[in-house]
Amino acid sequence: MKNFIETLQNIWKIEELRNKILLTLGLMAVYRFMAQIPLPGIDPTQLTALENQADGGLLGLLNAFTGGAFSRASIMALGIMPYISASIVVQLMGIAVPYLQKLQKDGESGRKKTTQITRWLTIGITLVQGPAYITNMASILPQSAFVSDAVVGTGFFWFSSMILLMAGTVFAMWLGERITDKGIGNGISLLIMIGIIARFPSSFAQELASKTANGGAGGVMMILLEIVVWFLVILASVLLVTAVRRIAVQYARRSVVGDIKEVEGTRQYIPLKLNSAGVMPIIFAQAIMFIPGALAQKVEGSFQATAASFADMNGLGYNVLFAVLIIIFSYFYTAITIPTNKMADDLKRSGGFIPGIRPGHETAERLDSILSRITFPGSLFLALLAILPAIAVQFGIQQNWALFYGGTSLIIMVGVAIDTIQQINSYLLNSHYDGLMKVGNKRKSSL
Repeated sequence: MKNFIETLQNIWKIEELRNKILLTLGLMAVYRFMAQIPLPGIDPTQLTALENQADGGLLGLLNAFTGGAFSRASIMALGIMPYISASIVVQLMGIAVPYLQKLQKDGESGRKKTTQITRWLTIGITLVQGPAYITNMASILPQSAFVSDAVVGTGFFWFSSMILLMAGTVFAMWLGERITDKGIGNGISLLIMIGIIARFPSSFAQELASKTANGGAGGVMMILLEIVVWFLVILASVLLVTAVRRIAVQYARRSVVGDIKEVEGTRQYIPLKLNSAGVMPIIFAQAIMFIPGALAQKVEGSFQATAASFADMNGLGYNVLFAVLIIIFSYFYTAITIPTNKMADDLKRSGGFIPGIRPGHETAERLDSILSRITFPGSLFLALLAILPAIAVQFGIQQNWALFYGGTSLIIMVGVAIDTIQQINSYLLNSHYDGLMKVGNKRKSSL
């Protein structure tokens, strides 16, 4: 504990790092403040129907990512999700569109143009999601939820709400980019994480009340057991996020001293992540699993019962199909985001090779083979973490608290926390302090 406190003091001593952290915290506080402001014409005390709709499924995921802004009819109801969707679309289009492929090879100038394309696409997606959100809100909320009986039917209400929803998304995007450029960590990811964490206190309070109020099952001992299991799940998530398979690479370094040529080999490693796809397979799978619920509301007969069984997030059929889709999408997303052919070509041009493997095509096949083998256990582990909330519910844990036992929320929080800590660690090490990963006494300067 003493070493940890000393590390925090070291962080505060570095002026640049201190300013970045304060800026990051300030911008995240602004984001959370904006998420509390409802759309004009909406009574925030009459949103029970919207809150119930956002309890589960894809809308529940969106509500979690926005920190409850979706269910509060906030001006930040769409949050940063249109930008995330646009980023995914641009990334996938980069595989097939030659222009985007060229931008990816143009370095910093190409990155700026790609960012600009993503921004415009974000506005386009908001123009689709905004009217859909307003239509949904007008259809499920009672007339008492609107300040005026006629306000929901007026063009002014639609126009003003659409402009504010778009402005909220663009503002969230701007905040995320400012955090990335001027603060610490990845801004977009931090905004998602802070939205998820915002729901943590209320979720835990509900679980605590259910276990302790009126002689609830388990009492304090059950809460302690749940916390222990939760920490173990976090540890497993950390292992999944950080686990890598290191591929040994040999480099031939030549030097000339007079008339004598010396060849000295240096060995490095290519780190291939066990879970290269991150949380994207879960997001894709959850988008697909939203279809059965929509079909169950549209069709009739025996197929409706079948579709409804796959729409139950805590049901066996839903979770089995969900896990299978995660495994499939893990392979798909890894295949399109890890270019083994390009890695092999870059390795060949830099004079590197995998011992025992010829440079070029054989190296690409070797990397692809290793990546396929490590993706399988990684996808299984990811699928298990994704369905853990449903398993937790079967043991009597409240739905909102169970969401923190796995799935997208937990993996995002772990991944963002590790990335941010690594950036802070770099500042500490560059300033001759022990990092957060290995706390200790101040290092002696070598200057």
